[in-house]
Amino acid sequence: MKAYEIREMSTEEILDELEDAREELMNLRFQTATGELTDYNRLRIARRHIARLLTVLNERAREEALAGAAEEEGEA
Repeated sequence: MKAYEIREMSTEEILDELEDAREELMNLRFQTATGELTDYNRLRIARRHIARLLTVLNERAREEALAGAAEEEGEA
């Protein structure tokens, strides 16, 4: 999933996707530990997917913080 696709999602959808991605990463780690995993690139893909989701969430949080600070300056 590309970053622009994630940005089109709602925050709740992103949080749900993040939970699923973290669960998938945990399962991949278990498969690695037991020797079942054959495609190690899936670990890298899962980590990058989680990073993209967190990046978009952090961008939104930063935008909200800046908007809140701008409102406070307008009131002062």
